[in-house]
Amino acid sequence: MALYEHVFMTRQDVTSQQVEALVDTFKGVIEAGGGKVVRNEYWGSKSLAFRIKKNRKAHFQYLGLDAPHAAVAEMERQMRINEDVMRFMTIRVDELEEGPTAMLRKRDESERRDDDFGFGGRGFGGGGRGFGGGRPGGGAPRPPRAETPASASEGA
Repeated sequence: MALYEHVFMTRQDVTSQQVEALVDTFKGVIEAGGGKVVRNEYWGSKSLAFRIKKNRKAHFQYLGLDAPHAAVAEMERQMRINEDVMRFMTIRVDELEEGPTAMLRKRDESERRDDDFGFGGRGFGGGGRGFGGGRPGGGAPRPPRAETPASASEGA
């Protein structure tokens, strides 16, 4: 059987429980066709770069499939019929990626970064001096400038 990576987006007003119900439905279609779902990841609700069918956000779901082409084609046909599914994409791959997908790694890194450099009681600017008072790179404040003889004579 062939290996596939499949991602689909559902409307923003669909709940997480309804997304899981859709996944179970599509998982049943794949299993009825003689395949299996190897991986199942919920990537969360994300903002879209542009509106799709009057929606600005969508729930993203990833499925790693080990299934024959006929089962994948049937699942895609049912996704086209379902009005909650906005878009989907299926790609045939040589092997499925081990460990978390790139989207989950990105989310984990951003959560760690938020924990390290988040608002954490330092004000909105992150520099400890209220709104935007810190240096862009963070760290200690800049040392005072040393007066040079050339700059002192220009000011006189």
